[in-house]
Amino acid sequence: MESNRHLYSTGLGKVVWFIRRFGLKEIFRKPVRTLLAPWILPRLPAGGFRFSDAVLPYFYHRYNCTWANERCVEVAIARHFLGQFEPKEILEVGNVLSHYFPVSHTVVDKYEPGPGVVNKDILEFRSDRKYRLILSISTFEHIGYDDAVGDGSRKKILQALASCRTLLAGDGKLMITVPIGYNPELDEMISDGSLGAGKQWFLRRISRRTWVPCDWSALAGCRYGQPYPYANGIMAGEF
Repeated sequence: MESNRHLYSTGLGKVVWFIRRFGLKEIFRKPVRTLLAPWILPRLPAGGFRFSDAVLPYFYHRYNCTWANERCVEVAIARHFLGQFEPKEILEVGNVLSHYFPVSHTVVDKYEPGPGVVNKDILEFRSDRKYRLILSISTFEHIGYDDAVGDGSRKKILQALASCRTLLAGDGKLMITVPIGYNPELDEMISDGSLGAGKQWFLRRISRRTWVPCDWSALAGCRYGQPYPYANGIMAGEF
């Protein structure tokens, strides 16, 4: 079955996947950050970043050590959009936000079980409801890259986007965030315009905890994990 080919479908498989994607050093750094989180979090300086026409506060949380990675801006962006819709109008693709705060919107995730999570591929998910917001945080970069090794990403990402569009209400929007430098095929799609986003915002990391808006050209050659751990640039796309 395809799930058996998932790089992090087993305990050992998850360790192997983690080392491949994030490096051996992170196996040791992440537990230390988590252990020190109660001491670190109260001492982090307040701050924010510009997104579109707003200034959003960085989102710091113990889970996944958001102060050390792109989640500090991705979750902040997600909350910005969540506040514009009722929970019944929202579908989340990939179970991310429930790790940080209680959610009551619909969540679809192919692999990760959880309370209220619908374990289906988005290609197979059906609903009588049309959603005004479909939101996905750092999930699309894994499609065809981590879940089905060797099959390629481009076609599967486009299929997933098409499936999401069928679930949108007439005035609905699909909003995704993805790290730059993680999935080469996805980066190519952003570069050549084949991803098809109507609006795109880019953020570049200029220090361990500082993100600034930029354009795509500023992220040319952006490498995942260098010089700072995890993403050093992200795209937020609206469809």
